[in-house]
Amino acid sequence: MTEPRPSTFSFTKLVVDDLEKMAAFYTQVYDLKQITRVRDQIGSEAIDEIILGTGSEMSPGSLILLRFVDRPRPQNGEVLLGFTTGDLPALLERIRAAGGGVHAGIKEVPEMKLRVAFATDPEGHLAELVEMRA
Repeated sequence: MTEPRPSTFSFTKLVVDDLEKMAAFYTQVYDLKQITRVRDQIGSEAIDEIILGTGSEMSPGSLILLRFVDRPRPQNGEVLLGFTTGDLPALLERIRAAGGGVHAGIKEVPEMKLRVAFATDPEGHLAELVEMRA
C-alpha cells in the first residue's frame, strides 16, 4: 500500500475588485504571465479569476486573482503577498510606474542579511518585498 501524498502549499488567491486592472499590474510589475481565466462558482456565488504564474501552467507559487461577481469591493489587509527581488529600488520604481505605491521604504536588516520594503498595488493590497544581501 502506498503512503498518501502529503499536503503542500500550492497557490495564493487574492480577492480583488477590478480583475483586469489588477492582472495588468501583477503581470507588468512582477513579470507574471496569465496562465488561464476561470469563470465558475464557489457554492452559489459566481466568480471570475485569472491565474498568474511564471510558466505556462499553474505551479507552486502561482497567484490567482479572484473577483466575486456579486459581492462588494473586498476590504484590504486580508493577505500580505511576499516577493523576492535582486534589485529592490528597481522593483519599487516599477510598482510606482504601474500605479502602486510604497507603504514603507527600504529598511536594512543586517542580522538577516536582507533589506525589505512594503508596497501596495492599485487597490491597496500590501506586499512585502525582500532583497537578500551577501
